[in-house]
Amino acid sequence: MVTIVERLRAAGCVFAEEEADLLVAAATDDGHLAGMVARRVAGEPLEHVVGWAEFCGLRIEVGEGAFVPRRRTEFLVQEALGLARPGAVVLDLCCGVGALGAAVAAQVPGGVELHAADIDPGALAYARRNVAPYAGSVWEGDLYGALPAGLRGRVDVLVVNAPYVPTGEIGLMPSEARDHEPLVSLDGGADGLDVHRRIAADAARWLVPGGHLLIETSARQSPVTASALTAGGLAVRAVTSEELYATVVIGRASVG
Repeated sequence: MVTIVERLRAAGCVFAEEEADLLVAAATDDGHLAGMVARRVAGEPLEHVVGWAEFCGLRIEVGEGAFVPRRRTEFLVQEALGLARPGAVVLDLCCGVGALGAAVAAQVPGGVELHAADIDPGALAYARRNVAPYAGSVWEGDLYGALPAGLRGRVDVLVVNAPYVPTGEIGLMPSEARDHEPLVSLDGGADGLDVHRRIAADAARWLVPGGHLLIETSARQSPVTASALTAGGLAVRAVTSEELYATVVIGRASVG
């Protein structure tokens, strides 16, 4: 009899043993387990199949059609935690399932005032559940257009993992992302940075004086992302993590 591990390994799952354990733990009965294994063997992301992704030590709810938080994005959270004081107003823009905002809120002593916004209603269904333990508010719409006017000029820490894959490179992505995650979460336009430019252009209006915007990008694209933040009136620096292969550009709003 072919075991679950053997089926997963044959399907190309590098960590077949670990995945099998997660599938077994998530299954409610044998039929449920068989269905989950079939979905995984067919190429669905493991996180979609089991219903959650580990991110910064949290179980973040995800599911079919949702962008799965990446481990490299934990670096952005680490940087944000160095800037978020207790009670800070934190905005997770292009929030997807709300992983960044939840991870920051979970680790700031005394908590934060958390807001999360995205254009994808499917993702926001998960985001509402993920930010609920931190009394987070969720807003639907296109970037800053989703937000209540009363938030303008109040944001201390703005965290962003917007799409930054160039349109022409979408086809080069792993099939788990290309075939199972929404295009709106991946496609950043011709050079990948269309959304970064839009965010940078208006960020200063939403930040408090001295507030920070942190945006994930690639090492290759970071000079262009940084230029966009500079053009938006922010003082800019870039930080990298060799361990996580992650790059974050940080912009600070003027204090006067």
